[in-house]
Amino acid sequence: MLNDIKNDAQTRMGKSIDSLKHDLTRLRTGRASTSLVDNLRVPAYGSDMPLNQVASVSLGDARSIVITPFDKTLVAPIEKAILGSDIGITPTTAGTVIRLNLPPLTEERRRELAKHVAHEGENAKIAIRNVRRDALQQVKDLQKKNEITEDDERRAEEDIQKLTDRFVKEVDEVVKHKEQELMAV
Repeated sequence: MLNDIKNDAQTRMGKSIDSLKHDLTRLRTGRASTSLVDNLRVPAYGSDMPLNQVASVSLGDARSIVITPFDKTLVAPIEKAILGSDIGITPTTAGTVIRLNLPPLTEERRRELAKHVAHEGENAKIAIRNVRRDALQQVKDLQKKNEITEDDERRAEEDIQKLTDRFVKEVDEVVKHKEQELMAV
């Protein structure tokens, strides 16, 4: 019973870390990454389709993304989708190939993004602490129902706290790594 609570808490805390990593991949660093356009949707064939289903997306070099539509009639809708998105890059079209050239980040923008990364990290820590709170409440409920002893309760609380500390430390490492990536020129 206590193991189920700990395993559930560990799984949920792990999901918080995964969510943080996923959110941070969308942040634009100095280098090009295809994940920048992963969640872009293009009006094609009567519905909104993900970009990767209507075009091939690849890296041209360290600072550019190359998008090659499978159907040349989709060049204009893809351009329009890119312009309408929040990535803030103007596409350059040469025939049927669309290029996204990423300008180097300014120092001010790097600091702004670093603050955003820290904020996302703090949100992940809050989510982890909420999982800890839920798990501790479940343990207290078991003790109130006399299904576990006070010693078991204390041990479980210590284990859950160690788990929380481990995941908070992992969040700090992820945030630190992303900030270093952002500040690298």
